[in-house]
Amino acid sequence: MSNYFKQQVTQIPENLVSSSACLSVSACIAFTEGPAVDESGSVFFSDIANSRIMKRTPNGEVSTFRMNSGRSNGNMFDKQGRLVTCEGAEEGPGGRRRIVRTDLKTENVTVLTDRFEGKRYNSPNDLAIDSKGRIYFTDPHYRDRSDLELDVEAVYRLNSDGRVEQVLSQPSIQKPNGIAISPDDKTLYIVDSNPIAKGNRKIWAFAIDSEGEIGNQRLVYNFAPGRGGDGMRLDMEGNLWIACGVNIPRSSHETADVPAGVCVVSPSGNLLGQIPIPEDLVTNLAFGGPDKKTLYVTAGKTLFSIQTSVSGFTVYPSLQS
Repeated sequence: MSNYFKQQVTQIPENLVSSSACLSVSACIAFTEGPAVDESGSVFFSDIANSRIMKRTPNGEVSTFRMNSGRSNGNMFDKQGRLVTCEGAEEGPGGRRRIVRTDLKTENVTVLTDRFEGKRYNSPNDLAIDSKGRIYFTDPHYRDRSDLELDVEAVYRLNSDGRVEQVLSQPSIQKPNGIAISPDDKTLYIVDSNPIAKGNRKIWAFAIDSEGEIGNQRLVYNFAPGRGGDGMRLDMEGNLWIACGVNIPRSSHETADVPAGVCVVSPSGNLLGQIPIPEDLVTNLAFGGPDKKTLYVTAGKTLFSIQTSVSGFTVYPSLQS
């Protein structure tokens, strides 16, 4: 295709389509989220729109790992190689609003928590696991709120004894989405993604003390007025890899100032660069491979991958083990 033709086809057909018309999504046949990579290199990722968990083997075969996944969203492997999943309540009915763990050897599913103080969660979204096996998870809600039982959108910690604590909520954060913990367990990072007018599109850092208390909130990065972050992971140097941006704004409260891609931000808040992703919406990411230098990215209907020069941080399998 010549450069001249490329320039011509990007122009709206005069008198046939309004210059103010916007392309919108009329149907979503897949909505990929939450990749997690096991020891063999297989990638497990959610398709929220079809309420299933997919599996891609190292040789590229893609199959359905679980149907009726409870509108699964974020996934992560724990230190024992078990798949921990956030079952949400977005993109249709059937969301189970809980945290579950799957033993891949037996395929037995254990419900870890489905309520806080007797009330069902909003829509568990994403999770992070520390070196002690404690599970931190976010619980926002982006759709119909008519059946919500909790009056906050919060971050919770599931301790090894099964006790659940609410560690963050409003007004410290507005809508917690992506989440990550530094390799030394001392810093909790939160993607605060609120799509309303003047809503937060920020990355926050919180200190975690030896007793597990959360404090010393500081701003790492602000994506406003563009679409902010979604999922997030760290590399072994502590840099934040953030699924973010949009190519076609979804509302008047959002701009395309941050194009769809993966932004890499230092712990001090310096933007180190961006990997462009040719599809909306970029939702989440995970490192895999024997050296953790393969980055898998979920966006729209697609699972992408790219080789990196730095190893990603994963709880399992650990590079130190």
